[in-house]
Amino acid sequence: MIAKLKINEISGSVWEVSLLSDSTYTIGRGKENDIVLKDRRVSRKHAQITTDGGHPKIIDGYIENGEIKRSVNHVFVNGLPQFEKTLDDGDVIMIGETTLEYSEARVKVQPSILPYETSAEFKDDVNEETRAVSYDDKPLGHTQLLISASEIIGKNSSISIEAKIATPKEINELRRKAKVLELLYEMSKVLGTVFDLEEIFERATDLIFRVTPADRVVALLTDEVSAGNASGYALYPIAVKTRDEQLKNLTGKLTVSRTITQKVMREKVALLSQDARTDEQFLGADSIVLQGVRSTICAPLITESNVHGVVYADRLDPFSAFSPDDLELISAVAAQTAVTVEAVKAHRRLAREEVARANYSRFMPEYVVKQLLENPDSFRLGGVNQIVTVLFADIRGFTAISENEKPEKVVGLLNRYFSAMSEIIFASGGTLDKYIGDGLMAIFGAPTTTPEDAKNALRTAVAMQKRIETLNRELAEQGFSQIAVGIGLHTGEATIGYIGSEQRSEYTAIGDTVNLASRLESAADGGQILISEATAKDAGSLFPLVSQEPVIIRNRLQPVNLFEVKWN
Repeated sequence: MIAKLKINEISGSVWEVSLLSDSTYTIGRGKENDIVLKDRRVSRKHAQITTDGGHPKIIDGYIENGEIKRSVNHVFVNGLPQFEKTLDDGDVIMIGETTLEYSEARVKVQPSILPYETSAEFKDDVNEETRAVSYDDKPLGHTQLLISASEIIGKNSSISIEAKIATPKEINELRRKAKVLELLYEMSKVLGTVFDLEEIFERATDLIFRVTPADRVVALLTDEVSAGNASGYALYPIAVKTRDEQLKNLTGKLTVSRTITQKVMREKVALLSQDARTDEQFLGADSIVLQGVRSTICAPLITESNVHGVVYADRLDPFSAFSPDDLELISAVAAQTAVTVEAVKAHRRLAREEVARANYSRFMPEYVVKQLLENPDSFRLGGVNQIVTVLFADIRGFTAISENEKPEKVVGLLNRYFSAMSEIIFASGGTLDKYIGDGLMAIFGAPTTTPEDAKNALRTAVAMQKRIETLNRELAEQGFSQIAVGIGLHTGEATIGYIGSEQRSEYTAIGDTVNLASRLESAADGGQILISEATAKDAGSLFPLVSQEPVIIRNRLQPVNLFEVKWN
């Protein structure tokens, strides 16, 4: 089952979220949510959707310290306030002034009959019937007419407006132009508000059947394509439709000519063709149809920047071929549809980036997130060696705290602590590498190094210790235990990059520099900041330093010189 939320924001923005099974999606105005709603009436943490087994369930509020905190403006499902509700297909959720439409569909995937790999981006838009399209690579038949890309996007009329009396030919041309303009106007009205690909092609196909004698229409999409480089991309079916039910059994035996589709994609032309065997096979119409002899139009889904696929139409009666007017009409529909497809792709890309930005922003400063979204190739598996300052921080005596407190209270304490520390790290340009139990690791100087990295790391450490003092006062008022944190910093060369597998990786630093920073944190008492000689040298005289006895670090021959930072 494919479960989706179609989100209609008060700004007019419309976007979709696919709900995966066994997952929880938080909803609210805050950037930390999985679904971020830009709505002044939505709480920072407003609601959540769980998909654990069976249908998704919407819950008003969020969990804090083991208790449910309800939202101020509540959640409405089908016009009624609901604290919890299992969602049914077609339910309409109101959160603030934002509408969330829930829908579900059951799709059987049959990869054995797919001629190409289906695009991951749009695989949910492909129904079972559409997947059963087959292809052939027979030579191209009689090409009767071609229309270039410039003619498809905007063809200029050759009729002079200065002529006093129009000829019959010019009148027919004007009528044909009026028909095309009427069609384009209707297309713009029909497709202007549609953001579902299946519905887009459903409506486009209906128009083709209405204005041309096509018996079958197949819409084929390609993945993101750069202009002028379409020939190397595989097409996959997004929609297949026949004029009437009686043709379904017959069309199941017919194929789509890969020779035609590749020519249309490669050369960016619309093509009207008749199969090569037509002239020899007019003796028996039934046998001709069974052998796949037919008139074909193939038009690119083309915009000024990209080719997004093709619309492929057949006439199954070999004695009734398409006309040049049919080619122009189908080309006009394809061009208008392409504009909508491009808008949908752009919208989905922006939606993905918004979700990615919200997720990445939990661990990285804004400039790192921006670089990741603008240049994803710079974050491939592997890394580079560069100078960084690594910070480790850990709560002292946390095991004893966790043994004496309820689990939900322990989690609440950690969440308060990590939230406060993360804000300080990001404010100084650090990257939050990971949480390690009750500790954390941050990197300064990744992905881009600066002369201020060590100073920024040291300022962060001091700000963290000062924040612990105020945080303890806040925790005491709420009945939490007091905490103390030890911090260690070291500056040196480390390997920085995405490390892991193709399925799961993390942006991190590895090497001796990381290990030494961890050892210094282990040697620090609660409230203490210990830094290495390298960090002290690069940070300068920001804070008073007190030299400590050199410590012996495992796997190092020489003792390590270190300093305590006097921050209070």
